[in-house]
Amino acid sequence: MGRMRIAVTGASGLIGSALVRSLRTDGHEVSRLVRREPTGPDEVRWDPPRQYVDTKGLTGCDAVVHLAGAGVGDHRWTAAYKKEIHDSRVLGTTAIARAVASLDTPPKVLVCGTAVGYYGDTGDRPVDEDAPGGDNFLAGVVRDWEAAAEPAAAAGIRTAFARTGLVVSSKGGAWGRLFPLFNAGLGGRLGDGRQYWSFISLHDEVAAFRHIIDTAGLFGPVNLTAPEPLTNREVTAAMGRVMRRPTLATVPAFALRIALGEFAQDVLMSQRVLPRRLLDSGFTFAFPGIEESIRAARGR
Repeated sequence: MGRMRIAVTGASGLIGSALVRSLRTDGHEVSRLVRREPTGPDEVRWDPPRQYVDTKGLTGCDAVVHLAGAGVGDHRWTAAYKKEIHDSRVLGTTAIARAVASLDTPPKVLVCGTAVGYYGDTGDRPVDEDAPGGDNFLAGVVRDWEAAAEPAAAAGIRTAFARTGLVVSSKGGAWGRLFPLFNAGLGGRLGDGRQYWSFISLHDEVAAFRHIIDTAGLFGPVNLTAPEPLTNREVTAAMGRVMRRPTLATVPAFALRIALGEFAQDVLMSQRVLPRRLLDSGFTFAFPGIEESIRAARGR
């Protein structure tokens, strides 16, 4: 793509920081939305709970990428934290969608990072973007999250939802917690290990976001997952092979429920999600397999 100006929320997170770095390396101008007073010309003030965005800072943007939201696995799911998970996404998306819709010259595209949690538990059934949503807590969050972007779509802005799976990275996210365990020889399957994990390397995650920005025909839901999801048992074996560590440990389902509470249901949930729209639009994965994704995460 030609040189662009792109605004990013959640720019300090795992995906956001990698995306900003990639865009700037290729010469694009990136503005980061921050919730404090800006300290430089590349920062734009916003306050999602108050529905405030400094729209002057978005003037001239070709694209906006919205990634901000409370971490799903950062805390035990109390009623208060579930509300924070929901509201941080819905209020943030509403604020951004209204802000871009209000601009005299709006951006060409708004890409909202959402999640494959939309599909709920799919068992061993493969699903793509045409599948219906699930009926669990996270599925409901994603439905409300994506619906909150309606002001942007109604204003004629191409609006895409990057439904992301488990990002394979040693730098953060859920996978970032696995690497130290496997390094210590404490890695193993979770529950019976039969649940499917829809994963994607951090490199391909960033490349997919950039592909969505640059592909005019992509709008609505776009699954960001590798082409062949694997079971937790298969992922565990691959981690052991690549890291040359034993994988004898097993965390039984009841122990996960004691440790994680309601969130354990989602850890044990099976999601076999396919990236049909991404592949149909010509995207090529650099690391389509699990072993190469793990090696890439380790810098090898």
